[in-house]
Amino acid sequence: MEHQELKNEAYQPTKNNRTPILIGVVVLLLGIVAFFYFKYEEEKGLKEAQTKELNATVLALDSISGQLNDKILTISQLGGEIDTLVALRDQLEAEKKSLLRQDKNQKQLIATLKGKVSGYTELLLAKDVEIEKLKKINEELVTENTELKTEKNVLNASIKEINKAKEELAEKVAFAARLKVSGMKVYAVNESGKERESEFRNRHIEQLKVTFNVTENKVAPIEGKELLVKITAPDGNTLFDVTNGSGSFTFEGREMFYTVKQEILYDKTTQQVTVFYKKGSDFPVGLHQVEVYTDDYKMGQGTFTVK
Repeated sequence: MEHQELKNEAYQPTKNNRTPILIGVVVLLLGIVAFFYFKYEEEKGLKEAQTKELNATVLALDSISGQLNDKILTISQLGGEIDTLVALRDQLEAEKKSLLRQDKNQKQLIATLKGKVSGYTELLLAKDVEIEKLKKINEELVTENTELKTEKNVLNASIKEINKAKEELAEKVAFAARLKVSGMKVYAVNESGKERESEFRNRHIEQLKVTFNVTENKVAPIEGKELLVKITAPDGNTLFDVTNGSGSFTFEGREMFYTVKQEILYDKTTQQVTVFYKKGSDFPVGLHQVEVYTDDYKMGQGTFTVK
């Protein structure tokens, strides 16, 4: 009995000695758990902060990229140089793609790009100033172009007026240069050469002799002229005989016939012209009309009567 009590007393101290060890292990484990928990929370917070920073940086780069596109379009439309801006935009897009990749250098890249954002912003402000200058230059060019167009219109109007005046002057000169006929006389010439002035009978006519003066005109040029003599019978028909040199011509857009023609060299002075027309058949009785044409106008006229 005594021996049993001694044995129990010897065992009791051993059990009490293990308790502190167990407590120490538990405390150590709790400490380790707490350390990893706080470490996890810290990393979680850092990751959330980094994600927010990443999103903010990406949004800033997106905004700058959009503004760059607007500036490129505007400057291009204004005729400015855009190569540098296009290269910068491409670089920005490449950096943005690199930023979105999940790698170990992301944090450092975010810091670098955040520093560039302010530089990009300053560049955009500088381009705003350049755009304003380009707009001003374009406005000046538009104004100059408008003025040039106005001057051109005025000049064209002046040229039109000058051309119109020249045409009117040319028309007046051409009209003033027209030749005229005066003193027309018509004779009947018989077989023996005797002449009778109008009025006369068919038996007195072997051929007609028509004389007239082409009057002096200092404005007209010295040149050869073809005179067309048109004799119209009382019935309205033109005396016409191809064997005697009759033919046709155009006057005021319509075809007409002439009885006989005569060529002269006009030298600005008055000159007498005589033409003959041989009788092919009896002339109709009544008043005949004699007209002289040249170029596109009528020079004058006269009459004779067959009884």
